[in-house]
Amino acid sequence: MRARRLIAAATVAALGVLSLGACGRSAPSVAAYVGDTTYSVARVDDIYDDVQATYGAAVRAQAAQTGATPPPEQQRAAVTRQDVLNLLVSIELGRRVVAAKGATVPDQVTPEQLAPQLRVPAEAEYARLWAEWIDISQVLGASLPPAELSDDALMAVYHAIEKTGAINSGLTVAQVRQAFGEGGFVRAATALSSALREEAQRAGASINPRYRPIGVPSVVSTGQALVFYSLPYIDHDGPVTDISTPQNPAASAAAGA
Repeated sequence: MRARRLIAAATVAALGVLSLGACGRSAPSVAAYVGDTTYSVARVDDIYDDVQATYGAAVRAQAAQTGATPPPEQQRAAVTRQDVLNLLVSIELGRRVVAAKGATVPDQVTPEQLAPQLRVPAEAEYARLWAEWIDISQVLGASLPPAELSDDALMAVYHAIEKTGAINSGLTVAQVRQAFGEGGFVRAATALSSALREEAQRAGASINPRYRPIGVPSVVSTGQALVFYSLPYIDHDGPVTDISTPQNPAASAAAGA
């Protein structure tokens, strides 16, 4: 299947802030905890350094064909460490929801398909993670019933896309509704967000404060190009600014002893 057709149907998603509150789960060397899975700051740095190195090498190789020397700023990919952790956490939560549903994730999207519009080399691990996340989100998007389309949820998606410059700024709710049509991808985003939030709470997920607010990587097709962006968590009513992992009452009592 062509990348455009495959990805245009991919669900956008959003995950809100998960706070570090659980006892014993606040090591500064850890970027995120999701159940028994731990993502270290070093792991995030490794993926970030890899995408920057591979991107820089690709830019220099292309420039060398014309004898040019690109300035340092042109050798940096538009990827942040926050983007990296967003992917890692979303993939782990998504895998857990898929497993709970007894579903399987087909390997359909490839880094090679995504690389040109992600604007990173296909060999970068970051591109591989994006491909894996789109496969996961498509499976979940097909299995979750769409949510109601509230004004707040609609505008949360609009403002996230607005930041990329892919849509006019300053639109009213009525104008956004007209631009988004039936808003199917917003409904899907809200449904997937709710599923991820519930899984995050079950898993006791927590995020190092330096990486807040965390969001789920999202993609939508304009018909001519793909727009990659990140949303704050949105539930059935609208954006959520903080999701605190509920602490076990017994654990709380022990901590206060």
